[in-house]
Amino acid sequence: MKKLRIGILYGGRSSEHEVSLASAAAIFANLDTARYDAIPLYIERSGRWTIADRPPTTESTTEVIKQARTKKHSHNKHRRKEIYIFSHPGDDTLLSLEHSPDNKHGEQVRITTLGLDVIFPVLHGPYGEDGTIQGLLELANIPYVGAGVMASAVGMDKTITKVVAQACGLPVADYSVVRKHQWTDKPSQVLEQIVEQFDFPIFVKPAQLGSSVGVSRVMDQEHLGAAIKLAGNFDRKILIEAAVQNAREIECAVLGNNKPEASVPGEVIPAGDFYDYESKYIATNSQLKIPAPLSPSQTQEIRSIAIVAFRAIDAAGMARIDFLLDDKTGKIYLNEINTIPGFTTISMYAKLWEATGLDYPTLLDRLVQLGLEKHSEKQSLHTGLS
Repeated sequence: MKKLRIGILYGGRSSEHEVSLASAAAIFANLDTARYDAIPLYIERSGRWTIADRPPTTESTTEVIKQARTKKHSHNKHRRKEIYIFSHPGDDTLLSLEHSPDNKHGEQVRITTLGLDVIFPVLHGPYGEDGTIQGLLELANIPYVGAGVMASAVGMDKTITKVVAQACGLPVADYSVVRKHQWTDKPSQVLEQIVEQFDFPIFVKPAQLGSSVGVSRVMDQEHLGAAIKLAGNFDRKILIEAAVQNAREIECAVLGNNKPEASVPGEVIPAGDFYDYESKYIATNSQLKIPAPLSPSQTQEIRSIAIVAFRAIDAAGMARIDFLLDDKTGKIYLNEINTIPGFTTISMYAKLWEATGLDYPTLLDRLVQLGLEKHSEKQSLHTGLS
């Protein structure tokens, strides 16, 4: 059987760059080498595409982040080939340019086509999970794993996710949206409106970012301005969200295209006040309970809502759907839809499917196949009048 040449696309310009390195390391370590020839497509923080001399090897997100913080990460020190992608279908869509010294002519450039069968994007956050990479791959007509342009964009934007959820009758916490220019122009008016609409505590979040980067739990008006300023450092649109009382954080993984399936739910017990960046990747005392200790009816409701939400944004391949459960009233709120969730073997998405009966290597196989099926289905559509 001919091996599939699969490009693992990782890194990126997002603040979740290190999380992406850890996710990619897990994929490289677990792909079946008898079936796949994996190519490390690394996007540097600057946005330059390259082929790494070797793929990342540290699956521990905590370790990758600590190395980055102490400037010990050596991934950028290895020589790489540059990659250029052209927005037209064809064999020469994805090219590798290798520069090498030449004593007579100064430098030689070797150009080769990559000839990939499919790309597996494992880019978290903006410029990867938000539809931008997906749009580029669509223009180039390259098969890829995961959600398409619209689903990626909607899932990335927490405010649009809420609009779509409400249109489908799904419960979401009370929220409001502040534009960065509104805060800059009339901060006192913005503060007044928020205080009038919400009771504390509230959450203040960048609308389009993941891994809880820039998120604050605000207990009083005194700290509200600083939280808005922090979120505004990461996005021009800021989400103000009512805190769910007695909240339990429940997550459910979805897999599939036209017939998606939901995993057993899991529960996150954060190390801090909420599941922030430190609790997810640095602190060692956050806990995951899989399956989540829920009643059969709660479990069924969460799995059902997860499928409805997945279909509502027209997702494909994978998504992790996050919920908040009021432990006193039993009411379930849809919180977020992550179309490229953290993807190490110990990330919630993989662990949820493992608990449901699907191990990590098999999960990778399913996702690649789903990506190829999605691409094949799209190729059967008419693109013109002929």
